Amino acid sequence: MAIYRRFQKGLEKPGDMVIKLYHSGDEIRGFVRKVTGRGRDYSVFPGEEMEPAAALQIARSHLHGASEILIELSEGVEWDARWGALR
Repeated sequence: MAIYRRFQKGLEKPGDMVIKLYHSGDEIRGFVRKVTGRGRDYSVFPGEEMEPAAALQIARSHLHGASEILIELSEGVEWDARWGALR
């Protein structure tokens, strides 16, 4: 089972992948971005919303070294244990 960490602004490091999960109508959708450096913009993978499982897969495929996948939950979004463990 994959283990993910909650996103906390200011604690991310270059190379980390951030998945923002949010409501889009009746569905939960995801948006993936990569931290490029302190005080810099993020790189986005890809530019459209996607299902959480697809977002997690893209983040895993772009993860390198000691980087982590961080999860940012928008208001009202609850973590689904089928996606992995969230700490």
